[in-house]
Amino acid sequence: QVQLVESGGGLVQLGGSLRLSCAASGSIFSRTAMGWYRQPPGKPRDRVATITSVGGTNYADSVKGRFTISRDNAKSTVYLQMNSLKPEDTAVYYCHAEYVNMHYWGKGTLVTVSS
Repeated sequence: QVQLVESGGGLVQLGGSLRLSCAASGSIFSRTAMGWYRQPPGKPRDRVATITSVGGTNYADSVKGRFTISRDNAKSTVYLQMNSLKPEDTAVYYCHAEYVNMHYWGKGTLVTVSS
């Protein structure tokens, strides 16, 4: 069982930055693929960025060059550094973990970018 708790969301102006954190419980974090997804108002949830257990990363085209996903296995935490934020980045951001075909989700944190 993996429990995920996101933090770091909030209101930011166009062009600003935020760093999201996701703290994971359990002893398997270092062997778990992690990711960030987001769900804008009235739209489906989409993948933002993922990071494998060995640090390989992948990004959605819409955030490449602006967002950076990273992980600290000693702290069982995954981060999403978001720079040059745009109004279209406004969404609830969810942390995701995958281990042995089991999927776990956090409750989400709201990011609002004002213009």
